[in-house]
Amino acid sequence: MNKNFFNSAIIVAAGNSTRMGKGYSKIFEPILEKPSILYTLKAFEKNNLINEIILVCKENDRENLKKIIFENNITKFKFFALGGSSRQESVFNGLKKVSKNADFLIIHDAARILITDKIITDVIKDAHLYRFSIPCVAAKDTIKIVNKDGFVEKTPDRSSLFQVQTPQVFEKSIYEEVINSAMQNGRDYTDDSQLLENAGYKVHTVLGSYENMKLTTVEDISIFENILKKRSV
Repeated sequence: MNKNFFNSAIIVAAGNSTRMGKGYSKIFEPILEKPSILYTLKAFEKNNLINEIILVCKENDRENLKKIIFENNITKFKFFALGGSSRQESVFNGLKKVSKNADFLIIHDAARILITDKIITDVIKDAHLYRFSIPCVAAKDTIKIVNKDGFVEKTPDRSSLFQVQTPQVFEKSIYEEVINSAMQNGRDYTDDSQLLENAGYKVHTVLGSYENMKLTTVEDISIFENILKKRSV
């Protein structure tokens, strides 16, 4: 692995937080009396393979985020990028702010606040070997393919089914090429690695964690707080 690779993190924090139902962005939701986004920022700040952080957000969240970044000494933060009308557009906007020297992109959902240093390191190192890497965990439940009329069409073999997480890591030059093509041709994907798959590239996987969940609803708050309390013991 080339330790001189420049790794740029794009943290996507521009969602509508509709399912949280609080009337404000969930990135500011207090988790153990700290804004949830701070856990994500600190995880990437302390990882020694991360060179810079680009934060994609809504315009009206920027001032609050500036305060959090300043008060908590997030030194790797470099630029804000404006959130788009879709996740793909948000990442595309973030990509425009990435350093010209960047070799790899580390794209992460801000709401996955329980991300660990180990997963960040594992997926980056794996991408340095295989060019593209994503963390996954085996699906716990049986999955059904259901048609538009509500009837089951097929039950895939669960042993080959995995839930995809972030951060997802890609060689910048190739990712830039495929997302530009997708944007120009009106193709929109909710998963970053799908861009590479549909362009014919092979994406490698590493083991994620069942704790690497997205903060989505009010019911998640107590679960996340319990996990964080156990980690601090």
